[in-house]
Order: sequence, then structure tokens, then C-alpha cells
Amino acid sequence: MYVIALDAGTTSVRAILYDRNGKALESASRPIRIKTPRPGWVQQDAEEIYAQAVNALRELADKAALTASDVAAIGIANQRETVVVWDKSTGIPVYDAIVWQCRRTTDICEKVKSDGMSVEIFEKTGLQVDAYFSATKIKWILDNVPGVTDRAAKGQLLAGTVDSYLVWKLTGGKVHITDHTNASRTMLYNIRDLKWDKGLLDYFKIPPCMLPEVTDSAARVGYTDVLGGFVLIGGIVGDQQASLFGHCCFEKGEAKNTYGTGSFMLINTKDYVRAPSGLLNTIAWSIDGKVTYAIEGSVFVSGALIQWLRDQMGILRSAEESEELALQIHDNGGLYIVPAFAGLGAPYWDMHARGLIVGITRGTTKAHIARAALESMAYQVYDVFEEVKQNTGFAIKSLKVDGGASANNFLMQFQSDILGVDVVRSKDKETTARGAAYVAGITAGIWDFGALKGLDQVDKVFKPDVNFDKAKAINGWKRAVERSRKWAI
Repeated sequence: MYVIALDAGTTSVRAILYDRNGKALESASRPIRIKTPRPGWVQQDAEEIYAQAVNALRELADKAALTASDVAAIGIANQRETVVVWDKSTGIPVYDAIVWQCRRTTDICEKVKSDGMSVEIFEKTGLQVDAYFSATKIKWILDNVPGVTDRAAKGQLLAGTVDSYLVWKLTGGKVHITDHTNASRTMLYNIRDLKWDKGLLDYFKIPPCMLPEVTDSAARVGYTDVLGGFVLIGGIVGDQQASLFGHCCFEKGEAKNTYGTGSFMLINTKDYVRAPSGLLNTIAWSIDGKVTYAIEGSVFVSGALIQWLRDQMGILRSAEESEELALQIHDNGGLYIVPAFAGLGAPYWDMHARGLIVGITRGTTKAHIARAALESMAYQVYDVFEEVKQNTGFAIKSLKVDGGASANNFLMQFQSDILGVDVVRSKDKETTARGAAYVAGITAGIWDFGALKGLDQVDKVFKPDVNFDKAKAINGWKRAVERSRKWAI
């Protein structure tokens, strides 16, 4: 028997097949278009996300000559805070999915803050008030799409993150559900009481009947027949929590960072431990009725900066060229890039910060720009790491890494140097998908925690250079961030 991971990310949907030994045997990937109708607005066609998910699953089955009876379970990982609102009868979305990167609700967030709701929201949900999270996105749809408020009040509409919409569609509209990890990213879910918070729903004027049932991450969610016969959907987990699980960070204090479109560090805390200023509390996963918590630092722009240099600026021919250029010079030449394209996330949570490049001289080359871009990805992780190190009792001895940019050896070595700890790269760069497969495999009885530990494989360990001038590097970065936060449009 096999397990399939369906990883519905921001730019693509991937389906990956795993055997009992945790080996990835085959994969299929389909792109998802991103729409930016106005500056700061980011949205996607939810029906396209579903269609591409089905296409990826069927392509995978064709490649591997699979039938439904060969698959023990499907596990779903998803971009988390992205919101879909759809008609309960037809399944048709009332508006495009509003993506986690979208900043259209910044004004709503400022109103929430001025209403004095920030402390209550953090105490209940573990989250900062920011356009990143789901609550203000749902409110925006209710307030701005004609006729939607009345339909929602009458129980005609459903709302959820991408996992909820996929499950609802995959099960033919039979199941409206999410798991604790995704619920914990909505700014509507009380992560200690483990229920949708009535006070927050009333404040945002979101009818409770729209929201999904919340279940364990590893659960018998429902069945889908998209592969020609019924297959169990055995788990749901938000993409960053899936990565933490895929790295087998099962013990207190174990940490990972994913370098994707954004960058996300999670530290397993086992029980609820109040996050230090600027960081988030979140639910890491829930299995057999037991909830595991984590502290998270969310960085909005990481790999997206390299894409920008390649696609918009034409400075890079490929993402891989960034490493080649960075290694051509001995240092960044005093150049720093703060990629605040959508404001700054953790630990600053400054929606008004803007991206900048500082330190340009007549001698600046594209090699300096490429190097500064890679370094900025590491600096942002450092900011989160230091908050945890200085303000919690956790001594993070190493950092497990994954995501596309983790293949960049220059970046990984610089990350180790700037943190002063080992950076451990997994052999499997698709750790998010692996985590979704692991959760579904637990539900299906394929693996337990002990067996999963035995499947973890390391590609390379990067050790810090004791001669690295960390203080000088950090000082330049801090000055650049300060200028970014003082910028006003």
C-alpha cells in the first residue's frame, strides 16, 4: 500500500507518492496562477486550485500505474491563511481566493488595533493583528461582494482555508472540515479552548455557520473518488506545520525553517508556551486527541526575492545563478536588501514598511545584489531565531531546513554563520509533502512516531565559521531594517 501527499502550495499543487519505507516514488505538479489586480492585492481562482489538484492526483496515478485500491490514504498540506468563500449548494466561490500575501485588509487591521483588540486576539489565538491572517479576508468578502452578507446570514455560504475547500470538493460536498493547524491561523480560533471564539466571530461579524468543523490533523476526514474508487483522506495539516512534522521535530525545542515564497521557522514547544514579542503561538499538529503547540516566526518574502531579481529585474538568469554570483565576491560590499514587498512580518509586524536596497556605490555589481539578496533571507531567519533565543527557555542547538532555497549552499553556510548553530539539510526537499504523507500514514496505520524517526535522512550539515564577523554583519542589517520601517508611501 502507498500514501499520497497532496501539497497545495501558493504557486503549484504537487502530488507525491510514498511507499512504506517513506521513499518518494513518483510525483506530479500543476501550476496555479496568481492574480494581482491592484498593488498589494493577491488572489487566485479557487476552482482552478481544485482542478489542478485533481489533475495532479490523476497524473500521478497514471505515471505510477496506480488504482484507488493501491492507496491507503491521501494527506493534504496547504497554503494556510488563504481564504475561500463558496456557495453551499453549488460549490461555486463567491469571489477569488484571497491569498495569504494579500494586503488589501490593512485598513481593517488598523481599525482592529484602534478598537483595542490586539491583546485579546493574541491571548486567544496566539496571532498578531495583520492582513496575513484569515479573519479580515473573510470580513472583506462579506463587506465588499454584493449580496454575500445576507446569503451568509441565511446559512447559504461556507468559508474556509484551502484545505477546507479541497476536502469539500473532493468529497462531493459531504464534508466541511479543517484541522487544528489551519484553524489556528484564522485569527478566529481559540487555540487553548480549542473552539471557534464567539467573541471574535461577533466582532468580525462572521456567522459561525460558515465555518468548518475542526478535527485532528491525523483523522479519517472523508473519502474521495477522483482516482476511480474511494480513497481515504487521512489527514490535513497546514504547510509549515507539515514541514515541522516531516522533519520529525517531535521533541520540545526542535526547530525547522522552510525557505519558500516566504520563510517560516517553527519551534516545537509541546505545550502552550507564550510566544515572545513579535512571534506567534500556533498549533503544530493534533493526533489522537493530543494537541502539540509551536512558536512560529513568519517572514513574508524569502524565495520571492530571488524570483523578483530573475523575473522582474532580469538580474538573474536562474535562481541557481544567485549562488554562482554570491561566491564570486568575498563580502556584500556594504550592500543590504530589505525585501519588505508586503511589509515586514515577524518579529516586526510592520504593514507599512517597504522594500529597499541600501549601500549602493559605483562599484556595486549584480554579484553584490545577488549576495545581498541571499543574505537577507538568512538575516530574516536570524531575527526570529534571536527572539526565541533571548526570550524563551529554549536552547535551539540546530536548525533543520527545507524548501527550494535550501539547495543553495552559500545561503545555508551563511545561515549557519549568522545563527552560530548547525544547519541540517534534509535529503528530501519536499518536507511539507512528506509531513502530509506521514500524518495520513499514521491514520492509515502505516507508521507510528518511532517508525517515522527511522525514516529521517540528512543530506548535509553546515557548521558555523568561528572566524565570521557576526556583529558587523548584523549591525548593517539592523540599520537597513530601521530605514525600511521609516519609509512612508
